[in-house]
Amino acid sequence: EPLLEALANRPERKILVLNKVDKAKKEPLLALAQELSGKVDFAEIYFVSALDGDGVPELKDALAGMMPEAEWMYPEDQVSDASERLLAAEITREQLYQQLHEELPYDSAVRPESYEVRADGSIEIHQQIVVARETQRAIVLGKGGSRIKEIGAAARKELSEVLGVPVHLYLHVKQSENWAEDKEIFEEMGLDWVR
Repeated sequence: EPLLEALANRPERKILVLNKVDKAKKEPLLALAQELSGKVDFAEIYFVSALDGDGVPELKDALAGMMPEAEWMYPEDQVSDASERLLAAEITREQLYQQLHEELPYDSAVRPESYEVRADGSIEIHQQIVVARETQRAIVLGKGGSRIKEIGAAARKELSEVLGVPVHLYLHVKQSENWAEDKEIFEEMGLDWVR
């Protein structure tokens, strides 16, 4: 509700994207779209399945069409406008969800703790994975720490490819029941606080 209220008062054009159409029945999805449209004036509504790609090309085309034509703001080989520190956290978050999407709800965050370039040119990164419940912490860690090692290895590999240097990634898992109410965590992730 607070997010909907914040969106309703924003002047920008808004679109609604409902994911997981491959899992949900049509009628409840349409009812949800109608309910949300009653609270926020959405210019367009998209139903997609990120898993199998249904509706994704149309969404991409629509988003591209909304962008004003202009000169490139960044060099072609620059992966993102986010800082490397935030990009690293985003890559770890992506691995977390890819590997635990069935077991872990989206009730988690990756906090960047430190990011240092070592003398040999490699990068040392420390990140904290924050979850709301102790049961989620156990899922992220896995038996004997096996799952967190897999997440770390995959994130480290992708980070090394993106950054072009060896990466030393250290992940720590913390349980904090009300982390989603913490403005500081959102700011560390490069997000605006909308409460």
